[in-house]
Amino acid sequence: MALLWPIQNLSAVISTSGNATTATSWPPRGRHWAVHAAASDATTAAASVQMGEYEEGKLERPKWVGETPLSRLVQALISFKPLFSVLKLGSRRALISTAEKNNIPWRQMAKEILESEVYRELDNIQNQSLVYPDYYLNPFHAYDEGNLTWLAAAEAEAATMSIARRAVPDASSTQEAIKILRGNWLRAIEQHHIQYSESFVINDILDIGCSIGISTRYLADKYPTAKVTGLDLSPYFLAVAQNKEKSAPPRKFPIRWIHANGENTGLPSKSFNLVSIAFVFHECPTRVIVNIVREAFRLLRPGGTLALIDSSMKSKVVQELSPVLFTLYKCTEPFIDEFYLTDMDETLREAGFVNITSILTSPRHATITATVPQ
Repeated sequence: MALLWPIQNLSAVISTSGNATTATSWPPRGRHWAVHAAASDATTAAASVQMGEYEEGKLERPKWVGETPLSRLVQALISFKPLFSVLKLGSRRALISTAEKNNIPWRQMAKEILESEVYRELDNIQNQSLVYPDYYLNPFHAYDEGNLTWLAAAEAEAATMSIARRAVPDASSTQEAIKILRGNWLRAIEQHHIQYSESFVINDILDIGCSIGISTRYLADKYPTAKVTGLDLSPYFLAVAQNKEKSAPPRKFPIRWIHANGENTGLPSKSFNLVSIAFVFHECPTRVIVNIVREAFRLLRPGGTLALIDSSMKSKVVQELSPVLFTLYKCTEPFIDEFYLTDMDETLREAGFVNITSILTSPRHATITATVPQ
């Protein structure tokens, strides 16, 4: 209880500085509509259709983002190291508790990975000459070493499942929430490619910031005849990805895992039909987002598709986060302000992309798709 007291009382402190029910503009422009996943049965399909369009907020930007009084107050709170430590620990405990209340065995899943043969994969996958960019050495997600630790890699799958469950609260189960979140994302990619690049077959796919390979495997399953590559800065995440893939059914083309920087992959130009960047940019400063988008443009063939998915501040749900939740959010995501203040449409246009389309694919997330001109 002593740990939770300052967290619970943040609401009273922050509420004196402004209304937390606010909005921002990511994605800032473009069309927004709901796309629903193909359901596993008629009941799920009916529930999905009944949700209708995911609701957008009305305001331009949340008061807790940028140089607003509320944002400065929240930043001052989390800059106070003793309080930051409490918030970070509280955030972690809340994540685990929420997951396990939803029948996601967080601790057990992590334990199984940490007690597996995953460590043997590290030497095979780690690029010893890779220099990590400064921003990547920040603490992320309540881990002092950020993504460069076995614990973060071991807990990534449970955390991802928990995010899906929270993102689609009306789903009847965690598995249904995952199907909706991932299914909508894949359908948005498919619809965009059919509309703008139908004559181009998707046979080479790159997943930048692939983490432990969850999005990569979904792409490989969706496009079973394609050659799929997962790329990430964390060798620990990639080791888990590679270890998990060994127990999966054989594929026509095994997934290739690469330890590299998404800003400068070292891969050949015009070598992919689809580049995916899933749940990555909220962890990046604006300059890195710009560099990765430019690198994706270089890597895509003419007519190729770029697909981004991440938190959307056009979402009414996200706009109405409570003071406690958005404080914890900023506490564990050091670049969240820069992400929400980045004009993604303009970033994509400046890189050379066309046919930029934004779609709310969950109550909390947007998928942005774009094309390299033919």
